[in-house]
Amino acid sequence: MTLSTLETLRLTVAALRQRTGESQRELATAVELTQDKVSRRQSGAQPWSLDEVDALAKHWGMSPLDLLAGPTHAAQALTWPPHPADPQPQPVAPQAPPPATFTATQPTAAPPPAEPAPATPADPSPENPPKPTAPQHQRTAHPADPATSDTVLTGDQPTEPTTDYDRDHHGEAVPHPPAPCERCGQPVTHRVNGRPLHLGGWCTPAPGPGAAPQTSATPTTHHQTATEATEATDVAAAPAPAPHPVAAPAPAPAPHPVAAPQPAIAGAQVEYGSTGRDLSYYLDMINSAVEQALQEYEGDTEAASAALEKKAIPHSMTLFAATRVGAVYEHTVYPERLEFLSKKTRNGADEIWEGRHKWENTPLLEAMRRDHTAEATVDVLDTNAAYCSALKTHLPIGALQHQPSGGFDPKRSGIYLLPARPTWEHPHLPDPIGNRHEAGPVLLDDATVRLLIRCHKLGLCEAPHITEAWTSGTSEGLLEKFRRVLTQARENAITDRDQVTEKYVKAMYAKFASTIGESTYNRDIRRPDWMHIIRSQAFANLWYKAHRAHKAGLTIVRLRGTDELHVTGETDWRTVFTEGRLTTQMKLKDQYTLPLNRKRSA
Repeated sequence: MTLSTLETLRLTVAALRQRTGESQRELATAVELTQDKVSRRQSGAQPWSLDEVDALAKHWGMSPLDLLAGPTHAAQALTWPPHPADPQPQPVAPQAPPPATFTATQPTAAPPPAEPAPATPADPSPENPPKPTAPQHQRTAHPADPATSDTVLTGDQPTEPTTDYDRDHHGEAVPHPPAPCERCGQPVTHRVNGRPLHLGGWCTPAPGPGAAPQTSATPTTHHQTATEATEATDVAAAPAPAPHPVAAPAPAPAPHPVAAPQPAIAGAQVEYGSTGRDLSYYLDMINSAVEQALQEYEGDTEAASAALEKKAIPHSMTLFAATRVGAVYEHTVYPERLEFLSKKTRNGADEIWEGRHKWENTPLLEAMRRDHTAEATVDVLDTNAAYCSALKTHLPIGALQHQPSGGFDPKRSGIYLLPARPTWEHPHLPDPIGNRHEAGPVLLDDATVRLLIRCHKLGLCEAPHITEAWTSGTSEGLLEKFRRVLTQARENAITDRDQVTEKYVKAMYAKFASTIGESTYNRDIRRPDWMHIIRSQAFANLWYKAHRAHKAGLTIVRLRGTDELHVTGETDWRTVFTEGRLTTQMKLKDQYTLPLNRKRSA
């Protein structure tokens, strides 16, 4: 895929801003523009002019042709700070990439280790990445090309999408034995043009010949032998560069400097699931949108919140596209429409059966109505950010393909046809597929079928009998980065008591889940199968919580929607769930007394 000159320029500006640590406001001041104008140019709403290209190139100490040559070349030509002191004589040697510790807010202590590359999601293994299949007429989302969508959020794309992993004739990434990346030294299992590199420039280049030693980048406490630790110490203890460096008598460096081999890191540290992943770039996108709205409405939080909620759909799609940059596979955006996934009327529904809960413990309620002396205090528990947590689910990557023989493959996801509604014989527990009772075949989505399989393993029901299926290769982490960004933004807003950001984030994940199907408000994607699976995953998550409470000795009284669990019993629910507002916690929403007189708490 070839990017236009303007798209390449936008990505170059984003990469250089990330390298220098400049904010949009600082860059706008340097090139004599406003922050809003820089934001509009970076979003594609307005093009950069040639005069502005000259100003950008002058600001970063390079020629306009260097700036237009792409992020990698521009990063090597970068001169920073913009007005350095008189240059000192430099040794004659091939140009090395910028130092690994280079950043505008660099601490005086040892630099932090280079973060692992987020190019490979944690879901499909590199040895067997899923291969989405889609007809040529279907529109697919290219994870390395966020500029193809109408960007609304302030912020730029942080990486270079012009390279891709080496692939075979089937289009699948070719796996290789782990080898140190030529830029950061971290293990990488794929190749870019035959070289071990992380995709998209997410890692920081290795230091050049005159860079300061980075002792923190070679820890001696994790996955490192004593010999390797000694060698790393010897390298770190090399003589410091003199004020007027002179070329060392060592052999001349290669055209592409290669970082020294580093000891292998455990898979949990290399994968995206590592707790060390830096999400600040994506959080800045959210924070910048909030700050801009507050400035526009002069601090009026209600007006700013209302304006942000109206922009939640395009903003969420922009953020999702940004989190997909660097992925090793493409998801289909507009697959061929299947009849049972299409609405029958404008305001109607399709044929998919979601496990929506509207359940009551009928035997318990009838027994308490008969015994007028019995009373029970019911706690109404509320799940926090149910749809945000449901974004972690198995989603089909490509277009759904018909499987006429049926069956269930855990490596695929989609829609399944069952000849009849599964039988549920546990009146004290909610039915995992909801309260609908209709004769004949039923179409269930992947999240509901996986819940039924889980119930079968628990000995609660028979395994679902699937006669036909429409599936594609699956990934549980397709929305994982998107989910983590929203979760972290929500937690930060709660900690800071920032109600504007909290409402904004809530609108983003709620409207994303509700409009990715067949909505006139979201034209960027048409995946009704995703919509059903995400919603059913929210229902399934609530069922899991109800089963957990039941196993702990609590009595389930009611189950409502995606987030409401009514429990009673001698066991304190706080011994089962942690009380709080995080996505992994539950909070007390209400209290009432059985039987008939509902006494709500204050």
